[in-house]
Amino acid sequence: MELPVIANTAAGGGCSTSGCGTAPDALGHLPDDIRARVQDHPCYSEEAHHYFARMHVAVAPACNIQCNYCNRKYDCANESRPGVVSELLSPDQAIRKVLAVAAAIPQMSVLGVAGPGDPLANPARTFEIFRQLSERAPDIKLCLSTNGLKLPMYVDEIARHNIDHVTITINCVDPEVGAMIYPWIFWQNRRVRGVEAARILIEQQQKGLEMLTARGILVKVNSVLIPGVNDQHLKEVSKVVKAKGAFLHNVMPLIAEAEHGTYYGLMGQASPTAAQLQELQDACAGDMAMMRHCRQCRADAVGILGEDRGAEFTMDRIDALTLAEIDYESAMVRRKEVHDAIIDQLDQQREARRIPPMPPVLGAVADEMPAAPRPTLRPVLMAVAGKNGVVAEHFGHAREFLVYEASPTGVRFIGHRKTDLYCAGIETCGEGDAAQESVLDKTIAALSGCEVVLCSRIGFEPWGKLEASGIVPNGEHAMEPIEDAVMAVYQEMAASGKLADPAPSRKAA
Repeated sequence: MELPVIANTAAGGGCSTSGCGTAPDALGHLPDDIRARVQDHPCYSEEAHHYFARMHVAVAPACNIQCNYCNRKYDCANESRPGVVSELLSPDQAIRKVLAVAAAIPQMSVLGVAGPGDPLANPARTFEIFRQLSERAPDIKLCLSTNGLKLPMYVDEIARHNIDHVTITINCVDPEVGAMIYPWIFWQNRRVRGVEAARILIEQQQKGLEMLTARGILVKVNSVLIPGVNDQHLKEVSKVVKAKGAFLHNVMPLIAEAEHGTYYGLMGQASPTAAQLQELQDACAGDMAMMRHCRQCRADAVGILGEDRGAEFTMDRIDALTLAEIDYESAMVRRKEVHDAIIDQLDQQREARRIPPMPPVLGAVADEMPAAPRPTLRPVLMAVAGKNGVVAEHFGHAREFLVYEASPTGVRFIGHRKTDLYCAGIETCGEGDAAQESVLDKTIAALSGCEVVLCSRIGFEPWGKLEASGIVPNGEHAMEPIEDAVMAVYQEMAASGKLADPAPSRKAA
């Protein structure tokens, strides 16, 4: 039986060495030793997430706290969010699945235990996974995600198993705020509620964070942005966790659709808009390196971020394989070749960006402008139907759009916007029945604030509706590196005079 293999993407993607040369080095602020440890980690490196794959194994069903934004679901294939899994695995099943996936997907670099409950509320199952993998697959990075309640008591065990990447979800450092997020915790054999519960949780999280960083373990902090609850408070969270040694902060939006059955969803709590999320991320970025490429993955996610392939690796398929078919030893050699090729390419791209030249068209536009007053070239948000670092998706086939900001200083990644498929196939795309119209309207709403959408192809129907909504479709840069394509379009806009507005009226995001 043959499992699917994804193609080696080491030959494409990113800002080409002969292209714009303006995208910033996403890891440039990090010391060399930390940079080396995260450059192939798709959840910790913005660059790596286009190229390297990750895998989560669902071995930890129990949880010791209740969050108002969480509803764990088992045997569920229809939702993509934390706490959701299709199959709960035993440690032995998880090991077999990891080895099979690592053989089938050479880009895989990371194995994480992230739920569906809390890994440290299931310590025996969690650490058995790490014990076996550290022996059988030493080339795979090991990661753990936790709410932090029991973190201090397991820091030594984490270090013993060479788990050098830990994510802690920290939504507050003020117990009064925490009481609005956490109804209860289970602590020392009793259920604690309210402000006292939040105080205990915060103390344990902060203590665990300090203990991890003292041992040289890299810590990423996740925070859920909840409008009206912790939206202003998260700036303080960012300052505190940075001071205690966390190197990356991931502020992610609350998922609050009522159909998920969470307390917030049922109570009508609003999720943040894309503009609110970006504004807070930018505000926190003054104190902390920000992660903007998070996909809020399922607890059994497999593959490159934004392209979950977990359904292809169910246990019934894996159980049909023999050890010879998995052949992990041969796969490890192949994986090293693929990983080395990707790292070499990323190094070349960083070197090409080290001294960014002024984009030629932008320089010419600036030279031709009147000496006084000189208009400012405003930044522009562009949505990209991208895959593996290139403009590769048909508009109607995109399940998400990557959002980039282009400006005279370069191109930076802002985040992603999830959407539904507009059409089932190229031959039917653009026919515009009622269902398609509804999905298209939702997609256009999701792209609010963007002035351009780049894709490989697009039908007449969505083209016209995008233009009517003030979003310019562009299919002229198919299969080009995303940053190059975005800068090329920005230069065209600058050359046409669309950006030189001394007091630009920004489209409401």
